[in-house]
Amino acid sequence: MNRYTVAVLVSNQFGVLNRVVSMFRRRQFNINALTVSETESSELSRITVVFGGEEGIKQQLINQLYKLPDVHSVSELDRDNSISCELLLIKLENSPANREEIRSAADAFGAITVDYCKDSIMLQLTGESGKIDDFINLCKDFKILEICKKHNVLIIEDNPYGELRFKGEDV
Repeated sequence: MNRYTVAVLVSNQFGVLNRVVSMFRRRQFNINALTVSETESSELSRITVVFGGEEGIKQQLINQLYKLPDVHSVSELDRDNSISCELLLIKLENSPANREEIRSAADAFGAITVDYCKDSIMLQLTGESGKIDDFINLCKDFKILEICKKHNVLIIEDNPYGELRFKGEDV
């Protein structure tokens, strides 16, 4: 099964997210990650979806998304046409025995401390997916109390119209 990322530009209105996500559910795609945010215009939102599936069915899904009334554009994002970043917040047990090792690991990966107390330390790390996964694996040597990971915040690089197709254009 292949993994795909699409950015769907939609009207910033009540119910639009539900209609877009329902399209994935009806096609039996498993959504691996979902990010929604208002764009530079308060009238539009960008829904970024990471999902797995087959190429032919993926193209059908994209075509079906264009049929939704509040969808303005759909673009498939990959490493060649976008910049990707993930965000990790991780809370670790903070004890005198592991404090220096945690600090060294955080420094090596460029993580910053966002909360520090006697019993726990919370770190923030941004970067490519592999870097985030490597840091999480390293932190398994410590006691992980909580993890929150925001997947793939992507933006189209340089030429925003390279592979972007707007509603009404032929495939």
